[in-house]
Amino acid sequence: MTMMGKTLLTLLLLSSVFSIASSRRSRHSNSNIDWWCNQTPHPEPCKYYMMKQSHYYHHKLKHKTEFRKILIHLALERVVIMRSQARELGRNRITKKQRSVFRDCLKLYDNTIFHLNRTLEGLHVKTSCSTFDAQTWLSTARTNIDTCQHGALELGVNVGDFMVPSERFNVTEIISNSLFVNWAFLKQEKVLYTADADDGDAFPRWFSLHERRLLLSSNIRAHLIVAKDGSGHFRSVQDAINAAARRRFKTRFVIHVKRGVYRENIEVGKTNDNVMLVGDGMRNTIITSGRSVQDGYTTYSSATAGIDGVHFIARDITFRNTAGPRRGQAVALRSASDLSVFYRCSIEGYQDTLMVHAQRQFYRGCYIYGTVDFIFGNAAVVFQNCVILVRRPLNGQANMITAQGRDDPFQNTGFTIHNSQIRAAPDLRPVVGSFNTFLGRPWQRYSRVVVMKTFLDGMVSPMGWSPWGNTDFALNTLYYGEYRNFGPGSSTRNRVGWAGFHSIRSPNEASQFTVANLLAGRTWLPATAIHTSKLVITSTTHLRFISSSEAYISELRFFVQQLEQENALVE
Repeated sequence: MTMMGKTLLTLLLLSSVFSIASSRRSRHSNSNIDWWCNQTPHPEPCKYYMMKQSHYYHHKLKHKTEFRKILIHLALERVVIMRSQARELGRNRITKKQRSVFRDCLKLYDNTIFHLNRTLEGLHVKTSCSTFDAQTWLSTARTNIDTCQHGALELGVNVGDFMVPSERFNVTEIISNSLFVNWAFLKQEKVLYTADADDGDAFPRWFSLHERRLLLSSNIRAHLIVAKDGSGHFRSVQDAINAAARRRFKTRFVIHVKRGVYRENIEVGKTNDNVMLVGDGMRNTIITSGRSVQDGYTTYSSATAGIDGVHFIARDITFRNTAGPRRGQAVALRSASDLSVFYRCSIEGYQDTLMVHAQRQFYRGCYIYGTVDFIFGNAAVVFQNCVILVRRPLNGQANMITAQGRDDPFQNTGFTIHNSQIRAAPDLRPVVGSFNTFLGRPWQRYSRVVVMKTFLDGMVSPMGWSPWGNTDFALNTLYYGEYRNFGPGSSTRNRVGWAGFHSIRSPNEASQFTVANLLAGRTWLPATAIHTSKLVITSTTHLRFISSSEAYISELRFFVQQLEQENALVE
């Protein structure tokens, strides 16, 4: 054999050895990836994208923390691609409806990228967040993708104009896998606190003592003042919010909005953190607009106020949408502000009044008006000491107080109405027998709502809850609960017989839906010496709870007059 022949034979043998070794390593890697992906709710996209990205299977995965990191990174990569595709596909969209959907989807994709990056950094780089934080932000990422889809469907816009449908489906499944894996960590850490189960005066523990003092103070020093008459720094609320966004350090920033009716749509962006809007009372400081789906806006973009920045606080302000009952979905307030508080605010509309879109939110001492699905979205939210007022809908409509949008069983979202009142508004009261009113209906598969220690007026249907149309959609997968409610509409004797309905008897079960647990106020912050003091609601404030019908109607008359005047001005 010649030297060249020996060399060739050696190369062939080496090539064969490397090929066999590579094949074994590949089979071993495939087996390892298959094993991990098979533990998830959606194994196929997990396997496909992990194998597609070769850097993920060069070594054997040994721990679920590593697997979680890879899944979140995969989701992030796919959403970046979706955003790029949306920009490319949406360049030539010219109709108003297409522009509306396109604008929403790009914003929602940007927000999803923001929250996935935040999760990766918090868990695996700075280790600065808890498992519950991560579950919240992953839940938000999933909700954002769904919201883009909903907007396209409600305006009749082809979803393919802005996203490749398979990409949207795959991204949703990968985020769901991430939720599932992170939930396994959360389950190990989960500790329920039952001490607050009957405490209707508890603020979330993430709301600091300083912020509580700020919230309750009668003498707040504002950084900026908004005034219609020109006596402040700005005449427009949005101008003041934009100024706050330009500050270098995102510590608490107070904007005083003086009395007046501000006809504008406002937005607090996702990086404009710690903004506080303080009005001169919900009767006096009103932010109002009249956008609706019928006018070519999505439900998402119809909002008079849209809030995304973390730790937002609003106090003593009315958020109003004047579109009225005939123009369909029309949002007064949309919030995806994590760890936010709304205190002594009035939120007024008809269909889809309050979009609690995502993340952790707390409402206290608020008035909320509406008709159809008027508290909806997929946040983890507690309404405490609030008055929920059901208005007169269109003929043929039924009132639905809630439409909670949890679409994944591992999203840590849901609504709690605690120590509050659900009553007929003055315009419904004379005709209350002509319309059915339900506590809620399942917007998505795992819809979750609990009403506890709340007064239920007689207009609440004996069934309590409504199916979605004439279907049995989600009746076995939802969770609707009632605990120790009172009033003429509170009896659970004739409530729906669905597997998902619960007449709660156990304080331990009820405690899962209190501030301490649903908002996880005690699971992501270390124990502190802060104790919640009871808020004393005096007889001089219009937020006092009134038992007699005569006093109740008298108390609300001013609000009705204001609403009628505002509608007349807009129409």
